[in-house]
Amino acid sequence: MAEQLRSRDGQQEKRQRFTKVELVEWLNEHNPDKVSSLFQEADHVRKFYMGGEVHIRGIIEFSNHCRKDCLYCGLRKSNDQLVRYRMGLEEIFQAAQEARRLDFRTVVLQSGEDPAYSVGDLCILVKRMKKELNLAITLGIGERSFEEYKKFKDAGADRYLLKFETSSPSLFKRLKPDSTYAERLRCLEWLKELGYQVGSGNIVGLPGQTSESLAEDILLFKALDLDMIGIGPFIPHPNTPLAGTPLGDLEQTLKVIALARMVTRNTHIPATTAVGTIDPAGRQKALQCGANVIMPNATPKEFRKHYQIYPNKICLDESPQNCRFCIEAMVTSLGRKIVSGFGDTLKHPHSGPLGDRKSHLPREDIFPIKIV
Repeated sequence: MAEQLRSRDGQQEKRQRFTKVELVEWLNEHNPDKVSSLFQEADHVRKFYMGGEVHIRGIIEFSNHCRKDCLYCGLRKSNDQLVRYRMGLEEIFQAAQEARRLDFRTVVLQSGEDPAYSVGDLCILVKRMKKELNLAITLGIGERSFEEYKKFKDAGADRYLLKFETSSPSLFKRLKPDSTYAERLRCLEWLKELGYQVGSGNIVGLPGQTSESLAEDILLFKALDLDMIGIGPFIPHPNTPLAGTPLGDLEQTLKVIALARMVTRNTHIPATTAVGTIDPAGRQKALQCGANVIMPNATPKEFRKHYQIYPNKICLDESPQNCRFCIEAMVTSLGRKIVSGFGDTLKHPHSGPLGDRKSHLPREDIFPIKIV
């Protein structure tokens, strides 16, 4: 490993930046002792920069309609086997109200790219949630125009999740035929310009993905200066063109989490539901190699089974209350604790309750990205 972080006389030494070659070497490493040392080092970095607390964000999956046709996603518009649903605005508010009662301070409003909800209605919902529930609000509703992002921000949205999925333009084009890599990066640039706390991420184990492209994903995490990074394994859905392709590997996913922690240091990284889906102890393992966030499902039980980005997702039969208690027990078993509060970014100083920050996409001399 490149020069590691070590503590000496109470001072934390800075390690060298990982190169792409080093990242590829670690991604191709299968020696159990060396992989274990990587995980331990990542956990050490997490503890030093993020502390022992685990932040929780309640996810409300309010619609599974989507106008896009991504090859890997069960919500794709061509999946005519999926039972579609849309929660009403009052139902969404009530779900957020229940999450607040359970002591969630952040909710994530997530859906497919569903044009049925007007920008005005969503803005009214966000304003009401901010005023009546005092929540930090994250939106995860896909690619929008700059003007729409601005309206959501002006209404009170604090954060936005938009995963780039892969940093390989050719793989992106193949897997997302009705999107473009350049547009995805442009949306991330807009979100940062508008002062959102921005989350993105990737999928590990996509067909056609290489260790080199995964290394580039990790470097892109750093170059984008993200506030949150979501990393999960590829889980093939039977009603997509990728049905029958191999499942993403848990150890490889954990290595990406560990390396992302060591490269980005103070970014929030969740132990995703997907890692818990492919391994019953997956989320616990992620929390022990760099992750510091858990995102329990706060969607009403009757809708959960229909939000099928991937199959066999865990916790479909649990109530939001049971999910909350289950997560608390899991975290406590690891000697960690759930922390109250909004769980804001640690990347930059804030001028207000949830900050007011502007940033930019990386220069080409740091990472070769072109927005065209």
